[in-house]
Amino acid sequence: MPFVYSPLYFAEIGAHVFPIKKYHMIYERLRTEHNFSAAAFIHPKPAARAQLLRVHDVVYLEDLERLRHTSRTLSSELPLTKQIVDMSILACGGTIRTAELALEHGIAVHIGGGFHHAFADRAEGFCYLNDLAVAIREMQNLGKIRRAMVVDCDLHQGNGTAKIFAHDPEVFTFSMHQDDLYPIKEESNLDLHLPNGLHDEEYLALLQMHLPPRLDAFKPELIVYQAGADPYERDQLGDLKLTILGLAQRDRLIYQWAKDRHIPLAVTLGGGYAYDTDDTVSIHVNTCRLAHEI
Repeated sequence: MPFVYSPLYFAEIGAHVFPIKKYHMIYERLRTEHNFSAAAFIHPKPAARAQLLRVHDVVYLEDLERLRHTSRTLSSELPLTKQIVDMSILACGGTIRTAELALEHGIAVHIGGGFHHAFADRAEGFCYLNDLAVAIREMQNLGKIRRAMVVDCDLHQGNGTAKIFAHDPEVFTFSMHQDDLYPIKEESNLDLHLPNGLHDEEYLALLQMHLPPRLDAFKPELIVYQAGADPYERDQLGDLKLTILGLAQRDRLIYQWAKDRHIPLAVTLGGGYAYDTDDTVSIHVNTCRLAHEI
């Protein structure tokens, strides 16, 4: 089972809650503690401009390319630098490659990506480009799939993704997220708005109640799974109370449900802002390890 990763998944962002060093830390842990060879990691190439334009507005894309500070770019809450824009474009290429590999192998994990707050025409919430949407549109454009499902289990709703696919009957958006929290909610095909303080047992019961029936009814040809680490009980930005073991069980269930139904699964890592970055890395490493074991 392949991983997609680039050492270029880094940018100088100053003192920031986003732990951008986590990507390299995940890679190192997988190599040293879990004995994955260098050959298991596929390096992506940047998304082409035509691929980005299948999702993003041309004026907004020009703002990014020219590093223009406009109303469309200022809401990212990140610096606007060439390094960050290049990383965002590379992450889109990474999720495209992950989707391709998932269709070939059944499952693939992107050690990166998951920038689900980016809208077609603006940045938001640490996200400049919506790599999940770009990958789905590219797979559709190539004729590899018709129907896709986004399963977003980040702490925060994937508002950009929901808006991008709002009127597309070929893409089903499923999101379970803390209700009383950023962002202003868009409408997914199914939103599970979770109360503060939700623990493992309740979370997993809701997941089991709602996701398998939607998989059976919609019958996607590809799942893009946002395996956010931020529902964790010690995350700085949220008030859900999942443990590291509970998040691993979430991943295990989703992997098994996809496997049982022979649905290819492309995984992105999304958010994670634990007080101890090692906890975030451990959650993401579990996501990768369990995908390999399934």
